[in-house]
Amino acid sequence: MTPRIRLALFSLFAGSLCLNAAARAENLFTQSGKVIQLERAGKYAEALPLAQTMVTALEKGPPSRDLAGALNNLGQVYGGLGQDAVAEPIYKRALGILEKAAGLDSVDMAPELTNLAALYQRQARYAEAEPLFKRALALRERSLPPGHPDVGQSLNNLATLYERQDRHSESEPLFRRALAIYQKVPGAEPAVATLLNNLGQVLKAEGRYADAEPPIRQSLAIREKVLGRDHIDVARSLNNLADLYLRQQRYVDAEPIFQRALAIRDKTVGPDHPDTAASVNNLASLYQAQGRTADALPLVERVTAGGRAQLGVALAVLHDAQQKQLMPAEKAFDSALDVIQHGAQSSAASAMNKLAVRIAAGSDHLAELVRRDQDLASEAERLDKAIIAALSRQGSPRDAATGRERLAAVGAERASLQKTLAKEFPDYAALSNPLPLKGRDVQALLSDDEAMVLFALADKESFVLALTRDRFDWRRIPLGTDALSQRVYTFRRGLDVGKASDSSGKAGLFDLGLANELYASLFGPVEALVKDKRSLLVAPSGALTALPFHLLVTEKPLAAIPDMIEGYRNAAWLLKRQAISVLPSVSSLKVARGVAQRDRATKPMTGFGDPVFDPSEDRGKRRTASRNVTNLAYTDFWQGAGVDRGRLAQALPQLPDTADELKEVGKDLGVAASDIHLGADASETTVKQAPLADYRIVYFATHGLVAGDIKGVAEPSLALSIPKVPSLLDDGLLTSSEVAGLKLNADFVVLSACNTIAGDRPGAEALSGLARAFFYAGARSLLVTHWSVDSEAATRLATSTFDLLKAEPKLGRAEALRRAMLAYLADSSSARNAYPALWGPFALIGEGAADVPH
Repeated sequence: MTPRIRLALFSLFAGSLCLNAAARAENLFTQSGKVIQLERAGKYAEALPLAQTMVTALEKGPPSRDLAGALNNLGQVYGGLGQDAVAEPIYKRALGILEKAAGLDSVDMAPELTNLAALYQRQARYAEAEPLFKRALALRERSLPPGHPDVGQSLNNLATLYERQDRHSESEPLFRRALAIYQKVPGAEPAVATLLNNLGQVLKAEGRYADAEPPIRQSLAIREKVLGRDHIDVARSLNNLADLYLRQQRYVDAEPIFQRALAIRDKTVGPDHPDTAASVNNLASLYQAQGRTADALPLVERVTAGGRAQLGVALAVLHDAQQKQLMPAEKAFDSALDVIQHGAQSSAASAMNKLAVRIAAGSDHLAELVRRDQDLASEAERLDKAIIAALSRQGSPRDAATGRERLAAVGAERASLQKTLAKEFPDYAALSNPLPLKGRDVQALLSDDEAMVLFALADKESFVLALTRDRFDWRRIPLGTDALSQRVYTFRRGLDVGKASDSSGKAGLFDLGLANELYASLFGPVEALVKDKRSLLVAPSGALTALPFHLLVTEKPLAAIPDMIEGYRNAAWLLKRQAISVLPSVSSLKVARGVAQRDRATKPMTGFGDPVFDPSEDRGKRRTASRNVTNLAYTDFWQGAGVDRGRLAQALPQLPDTADELKEVGKDLGVAASDIHLGADASETTVKQAPLADYRIVYFATHGLVAGDIKGVAEPSLALSIPKVPSLLDDGLLTSSEVAGLKLNADFVVLSACNTIAGDRPGAEALSGLARAFFYAGARSLLVTHWSVDSEAATRLATSTFDLLKAEPKLGRAEALRRAMLAYLADSSSARNAYPALWGPFALIGEGAADVPH
């Protein structure tokens, strides 16, 4: 429950018109002043028609700096009203006009860059906001005197961004520099108040409460005197002060201050504004801390209805309300599901929803139109990022100009498509934004032998929710986000195939004790409800998306690390009890089982493996290589504007055994030899030209590269044969964005490669990247790997899984994978077979059943 730090938008830079001498007509200047005055007073509803009128008037002439300034004003007003989706394209239009009128190096670009960055910050798009804030600061420091207030404003904005990310050591000196500038500027009291408030926020976040109170109180006093007691900025200082008292457990002092802040926001920006919702959440948190659940509940219900409930506060209140019988159990559970679904929609889940919309379209023609619209939307997003990168000096002006031309064409085509879809597919809009599922909706999707468990992580505590076909339950987990993240990190440290040996126990091996502790924390509270079900469907969030749930241990082990490697064989692995499927979200279960009703592809499988990374190598003399290379990152091979193919070829060992893997699986499934692509034929060109929608299984057996973050281009990728002459079609790496462009109709996509569950960048949600792309392309389920795999083990596990499915078609993919892993674990021909890093790398993402259970 961290109050927002206020961005210092307090002089004409933030919303003023850049009027040149020829355009300073008195009426426009007067209107501009009125808009700015109303903005400063927080009267955005009154400012809106004036700002719109100015834009309309200036649009009658050619694009100009005046129009850019008017658009900037209008974007500010919409942002103040909490309508960022409307404000964002307005800011970008203003930037495009200014770029042509003034050039990328003009200090006139700084206000628009600042406002767009502020919008990104409000949406927690920090990686996009930072280069824009830095660019604005650089322009001002280069063009203006060191003590100029606009330099101070840019320092404040960058510091605010850092503070949002808990980068206190970086934010505090910037805030102090900005404060020193504004304290010397006559009439800058509102700016000084903003800096004092922000500085107090830093000190408070660091636990320096005695130091934090004076600047916050000074900020409040200045704002009340200069702006008036009911100004929107006064509410910010009040909120910050009340939060300080809440942290100090000074509840009696905090309550009237939180109430006053809420009253101001209700009056000035309205009940539906994000700032008002923040105040409602804050007051609910205070009441919850005092044990006043009855007072907190109506506040939580208010923000839940608008989709703005703070997850940690809302779940705590709803859970206590159920326990105290203040609301029916089913209603409390449904409200908790609502909060979770609004607050955590992974990119993989979003991709599955898009696939569901295409399926719902029905006819091939209509589904193709929907797919085209979705592809254009994705392209527009990529173009937009490229344009913003150019504006923040990460690209060239030519990139921005070319991108805008294409973006305009994309916009025109989408507008035409939307009209067609509205006429032929009127349910498109509703299906594109599905309502959250209720508990009974989820239960109706489950078979008698299934249980679903989902997790919601918050700062101080987390929650586990469990459902079966006829029962539900939810409980607290006394571990917050940071604690669980650290435990997952420690848990994964032992999962290195290099540590599997016949030697005695040693440091760094997999910790069975921690695996049992995590099981007790995560599943223990709902164990009675789920333990007897054959199949377990898990919807994780945050750090838990990187947790291989099947390696949790259900009983306390005799020793955390066995004396001998063979000791791992006897552990009470969760896998021994249940087959496990991982779902990107709650709603993805409905999507997966709705999608399963579509017409199945006609051919059994196509596969790609044993690619050629180094054409000069003698393929006849290769030794079998392990897929246990290091966690290779795309960025390790980035050179200038492309991939250093020579270095990549040297780093990637050949994988001749993957040919055996594909042939063996293909033989079991009756796959034609022409559908197995090996060696040089396992290329991007082959993949992109193959009729992939004809195959029920699409299989990749190769190296996977995790994502990097170089120039916003590097993506998680599959390594295929490296061509002698690279092209846009084929450079040897099948990236996630290229995967998204494929057309699949696959029951199963197998990614028998390293790290294919990894996210888009270090620290990213794990069910992103390749998983998202394959779901979008048309996969119903994925078999992916959690870490760098042993090649022989991967071959054996995959082959065994498909052998089992062939023998028992109704077994289900998750159960077949479970049995394959258990067979490997039980093989005592080698002690190392017992080590979980060898037999446990695979995870089933998506639909794990053989077919829809109803």
